[in-house]
Amino acid sequence: MDTVSEFLTRIRNAGIAKHEKVDIPASKFRQNLAEILAQQGFIRSFKVAKDSKQGVMRVYLKYNEAGQHAINSITRVSRPGRRVYVSSTDIPVVRSGLGIAILSTSSGLMAGAEAQTKNVGGELLCRVW
Repeated sequence: MDTVSEFLTRIRNAGIAKHEKVDIPASKFRQNLAEILAQQGFIRSFKVAKDSKQGVMRVYLKYNEAGQHAINSITRVSRPGRRVYVSSTDIPVVRSGLGIAILSTSSGLMAGAEAQTKNVGGELLCRVW
């Protein structure tokens, strides 16, 4: 199972269903992904609770005053069957700067704008707006 797709799908489905929070199995990769979403303002926060297995990450979703989910679209770009790599000059601008592209680089996970400033490319994981 593709863990990134599962993470994105759980957040997308919880937002459509207007849930306040969603529980996701924890991993360092998913924590880094949630950290980027929280820094960019797409989710409120997240917490990691340890259990006897791998732990559970609780992601608190963000809504505006009208009750609309802060994430309009969250799509996976690079998949296990078709990897998509971009150089630092080819990082896409999502929705004229209103959204973000998340990359897996040699320096770790980072948003597209941060990767451009650090002049690193990598695998284009997803687009969020």
